[in-house]
Amino acid sequence: MPLLLLAAHIVLVAVAAVLVSTNRRPSSAIAWVLAIIFIPLLGAVAYLLVGYAKLPRSRREKQREVNELVLARTAGSPLISQGHDWPEWLHSAVVLNGNLGALPMVKGNSAALLPDYNGTFDAMIADIDAATSYVHVEFYILVLDPTTAPFFHALARATGRGIAVRVLSDDLAGLMFPGRKETIKYLQDIGAEYHPMLPLRPLQGKWQRPDLRNHRKILVVDGRVGFTGSQNLIDASYNKKGNLKRGLQWHELMMRLEGPVVRELDAVFATDWYSETDVLLPLNSSAAVLNQGPGLIDAQVLPSGPSFDNDNNLKLYATLIHKAERRVSITSPYFVPDESILMAIVTAAGRGLSVELFVSEVGDQSMVYHAQRSYYEALLRAGVRIYLYRAPQVLHSKHFTIDEEVAVIGSSNMDVRSFNLNMEVSVLVHGRRFVDAIREIEDGYREKSREQQLEDWIRRPVSQKAFDNLARLTASLQ
Repeated sequence: MPLLLLAAHIVLVAVAAVLVSTNRRPSSAIAWVLAIIFIPLLGAVAYLLVGYAKLPRSRREKQREVNELVLARTAGSPLISQGHDWPEWLHSAVVLNGNLGALPMVKGNSAALLPDYNGTFDAMIADIDAATSYVHVEFYILVLDPTTAPFFHALARATGRGIAVRVLSDDLAGLMFPGRKETIKYLQDIGAEYHPMLPLRPLQGKWQRPDLRNHRKILVVDGRVGFTGSQNLIDASYNKKGNLKRGLQWHELMMRLEGPVVRELDAVFATDWYSETDVLLPLNSSAAVLNQGPGLIDAQVLPSGPSFDNDNNLKLYATLIHKAERRVSITSPYFVPDESILMAIVTAAGRGLSVELFVSEVGDQSMVYHAQRSYYEALLRAGVRIYLYRAPQVLHSKHFTIDEEVAVIGSSNMDVRSFNLNMEVSVLVHGRRFVDAIREIEDGYREKSREQQLEDWIRRPVSQKAFDNLARLTASLQ
């Protein structure tokens, strides 16, 4: 009997080694094979549940279908920026971005940064109240609570005026916060059309890897104005008892957009709506209005996630960091980088660039927090300056700037989950005034942070080092 079990174990490991390694990073494949070797039954079951990091074929085909429609709409458009004032290296990054996400870099846009949590809701409400045609709402977390109630009341006023209000939120994320039933009932009562994203309904044929999530944050009003960034529709404490006890408050960064780029942001919403409802909303192909005046930006929306064949955001981020010539400033609440991103960052520092990373002093997710800390020594030794945003604020903003003219802002963390498993949306921006404005925000982060010194980090307790390094191993199980 023991020989039979040993033989079965060997066969299982051999089969797993072949299946797991197909089109997978070596580090991830090795982690899965080791899990199956040391905990065969649990490892095999875990792999069957969460080992495949793509959405079902039907969803990926819908993504390709919308991509083709978008490409047909934008071919030869006068809205596409020719990049006459770009740094030379940006042209290839824009081509890469377009090939990955099918959306062009468009000109004539205005953008306003919104670093104030409640002020962001106020700005959204004002635009919803001015809606004349439709309101598209898509947020990873969407909760009706005392802080967000005015936003929901604005949606009610919109439906009362006959405005079409369409709402999406992540299904599993909704189960993690109080008020889910009340939130959905309110939306139904006011006449908004609500659908959950990535629901797990096996009996209805809706099934995918359970931890694939739609992490996007999008609001589009009439195709005229759009919002995106890091902020969810929930109170700044996230309504969790542990957060309230610790006094934690989330600090975010959103941006308000006007111009042709809003149509591209709306195309991302339309794709997700199509995936969840089988209804393809008409893509706006009317003549977009180019904004006039100083401070305008070129902007390119990049959707990413398991509905695509490539890790879109990973490829863009690594490319931009490698292209940088003078400075890289990164803000990411969850920093568990892919090997290529880590190499790009330490290489940039080694090339003599000024490289800095803003993260939170405290974490709300223990394993991610400790996995993140395991990278600090390599970064500090390479010359990267790490700033820890002081508690009880949790720095949840997600953006980075390259040199003086290029920035990326959106919903994506710089971690393996956002690169491989989450559906995200980012916006690549060219505009010096816009980057100057983000740099002012980064200066504010720096003032409210303490800088981590290598000498102090090396002297931290052995128990912390052990836990950090053990947590890092979990990052490879993708």
